[in-house]
Amino acid sequence: MASESSSAASLLSVIRLLRPQHWIKNLLLLAPLLLAHELSDTSRLGPTLLAILSFSLIASLVYVINDLLDVEADRLHPTKRHRPLAAGDLSIATGCVAIALLAAGGITAALFVSTSLLALIAVYLAATTVYSCWLKQVVIADVLMLAGFYTLRLIAGGVAADVEVSEWLLAFSMFLFTSLAFSKRHAELSRLANESSSGDETVAARRGYRVSDIGSVEVMGPVAGYMSVLVFALYINRDGREEFYTYTWPLWIIALLLLYWISRLWLLARRGKLPEDPVIFAVTDPVSLLVALLVGAMAVVAAAPWAAG
Repeated sequence: MASESSSAASLLSVIRLLRPQHWIKNLLLLAPLLLAHELSDTSRLGPTLLAILSFSLIASLVYVINDLLDVEADRLHPTKRHRPLAAGDLSIATGCVAIALLAAGGITAALFVSTSLLALIAVYLAATTVYSCWLKQVVIADVLMLAGFYTLRLIAGGVAADVEVSEWLLAFSMFLFTSLAFSKRHAELSRLANESSSGDETVAARRGYRVSDIGSVEVMGPVAGYMSVLVFALYINRDGREEFYTYTWPLWIIALLLLYWISRLWLLARRGKLPEDPVIFAVTDPVSLLVALLVGAMAVVAAAPWAAG
C-alpha cells in the first residue's frame, strides 16, 4: 500500500514538473488556421494538432531545463520552492531523463508534420535555451524574447496548416504579448516589493530588474498593449478586408473589448492582484473568458456570410 502511495506521489510530481496546464498556450497555433477561415479543413487541422503536441512536449522540456537551472533560486521563492526539483520530490537525474524523453517525443511529432516545423522547433528550443541561460537576466530583452516565443507559435501554426500568417497578425501579437510579458515582470516585482525590507535597489533573483523599476514597467506594459489595439484598428481599415469580413462594425467592438481587457489587466497589476502568469490568469479569469466569448461572437458576426447584401 505504501509503495502504491509512493508511486502515485511520484507520478503527481512528474506531472507537476511538466506543467501541462501551460500547454493551453500552444492553442495559439490554431490562430492562423482560424483567421484564414479554414478550421474545418481536416487536411490542415490534423498537422496543426500534431504541431500543438510537438510544441507542448518541447515547452515542457524547456520548463524542466529552467527548473534545473533555477533550482537554487526557486528554493528561495515563496511558491516556486514547491516545484518538484526545488522541493526534492524528484531528483536531478529524473529531470535529465525527462528532458531526453520530451525531446524525442517533440521532435518525432514535428517530423510527422514537416521539416519546416522541425526547424521552427529547433529555433524555439535554441532561443529558449539562450533565454534561460542568459537573456532572462537582461532587462527589456527578456520581455521581448517572451513575446517572441508566443509570436513564433503563430508562425509555426501557419507552417503546420500551410496558410499564410499575415504581417498584421504578427505585429498585433508582438505588441500584445510584450504587454503580457511586462505584466509578468510587474507581478514579480510587486511581490518582491511586498517581501523586501531592503529598499528600492532590491534585485529579483536571476532577473535584471530592481523594485525601483516597477514604475517604468507600469508605463511600458500598457503602452505596448494599446499599440496592439492600434495595429488592429489599422488592420480594420486596410484594403482587402472584404475578403474575410462582411461588416467592419463588429471589429470595432472587438477593438473596444481589447482596450477594456488590457486596461483592466494593468489596473489589476497595479493593485497587486495579478498572478505571475498572465496567460494562465486570462484563461481562468471569468471576466477575461467573457471578453473572449464576446470577441469570438463579434468575429463570427463580422464574417457571417448570411449578412452579405
